[in-house]
Amino acid sequence: MTTEATLPSTSVSPTARHVWTRARGIALALVLLLAAAVVIAVIRSDTRHGSLDPGSVDPHGSRAVAELLAERGVHTRVVSTLEEARAAVGPETTLLVAVPDLLTPRQQKRLHSATANSGGRTVLVAAGSPSVERLAPGVIADPATSLDSALSPHCDLPAAQRAGTADTGGLRYTTTHLDAEKCYPSARLATLVRVPNKIKGGDTIALGAPDILFNDRLDEQGNASLALQLLGSRPHLVWYLPSLSDTSAAEPDDERGFFDLLPSGWLWGTLQLFFAAALAALWRARRLGPLVPEKLPVAIRASEAVEGRARLYRKANARDRAATALRSTTRTRLAPLVGVPVTQAHTPEVLLPALSAHLQGDGQSLHSLLFGPPPSDDAALTALTDQLDALEREVRRP
Repeated sequence: MTTEATLPSTSVSPTARHVWTRARGIALALVLLLAAAVVIAVIRSDTRHGSLDPGSVDPHGSRAVAELLAERGVHTRVVSTLEEARAAVGPETTLLVAVPDLLTPRQQKRLHSATANSGGRTVLVAAGSPSVERLAPGVIADPATSLDSALSPHCDLPAAQRAGTADTGGLRYTTTHLDAEKCYPSARLATLVRVPNKIKGGDTIALGAPDILFNDRLDEQGNASLALQLLGSRPHLVWYLPSLSDTSAAEPDDERGFFDLLPSGWLWGTLQLFFAAALAALWRARRLGPLVPEKLPVAIRASEAVEGRARLYRKANARDRAATALRSTTRTRLAPLVGVPVTQAHTPEVLLPALSAHLQGDGQSLHSLLFGPPPSDDAALTALTDQLDALEREVRRP
C-alpha cells in the first residue's frame, strides 16, 4: 500500500494573517455598504410608511382629508385590486388612483376602459409617462418636474379659483384636448389638468403632486380646499391603492419586461457601484507606468531576493514565468560544463546533443525537462525544480 506524501508548507505559502491583510479592505467596504443600505432602507420606510393611505396618521398618510370628507357626507372606500376599482366606478363616484405608475400597462388600459364611460370623476395622483397617456389619453407628462411647490391657479376652474395657491408643484403636463382646463402652471406647463367627457359626463384630473393629500401639508396654502373640492364633488370616493399582490398584475400577457419590474433606485445603485468599482480599480492599480530600475540603498541577501521574487510569482499565480526563469538559469550554468558557448545555451539543437553525449542519456527526456511546457500546478513546479537540481548535480559530477 502506498501513501501520498504531503508537501511541506514553504515560505511562500499564504498564511491566515496574509489572507486577512489582503481581504480586510474589501470586507470593510462590504460591511459599510450593507450598513448604509440598512440605514437608507430604515429611513425610507419610516418616511414613506402608509403613504397616501386614508387610514394612516403618518405625515405622508391621508387620514386628515378622509376625515374632512366624511364630515361633508362623502363616504370613502379603500380598494387594493383592479377588479374592485373597476366594479366601484359610476356617475356618483370619484375614483382616486394613488400610485398609477405601479399598475402594469394592461391594468392601466383595463382601468381606463372602465372609467372612460362611467360618468364619474377619476383623479390620477402624480401619474408619470407613459401611465398618464394610457389612463388619460391626450395628456402627456413632461420629463422635467416643477422646481416650485406652491403655485397659483391661473385658470378658470372653480375649484382652483376658490382654493388659490396650493402645493401642486411636481409633474407637469401638456394636453391635446382643446377643452381641457390647465391650472397651476410652472414654466408654462400645467401641474393640474382636467379633461372633461362631454359625451358621458364626468372628467379625469391629472394631479402633478400628492402633497395636498398629505396629513402634514393639508393645512398649508389652499391644499385642504383644493383636495376637498377635487375629491368631494360626488357622494362616494373610491380610494385605489394599487398592490403588488394583485393577481391581475401577473397575467401572462403583461407587457412589462424584467427591467420594468426593478425600482428606479436599483438603477442608481448599480451606477454608484460601477463608479465605486472604477475607483477601487484605480486605487489598486499599483503600476501606472513601466518599471524603473534603481540601485538599492542596502545590500540584500540572495536568499531574500529569491524569496521575494517567489512571493511575487505566487501572488500572480505565474508558474509559467517561474518555470521559464528556472530552466533559463539552469541552461546557462550547464552550457559551459558541456562545452557549449553561453550564447547558444538556449538553442535546443546545440545544447541537447552536447548534454546527451556527456550524460549518455535520453535526449527526449532532456528536451522535456529543459524546454518543456510550463507546470500545471505548484506540485509540478516543485518537482521540476528538484529535477533541474538533480540534472545539474549529475553534469557536475566528475
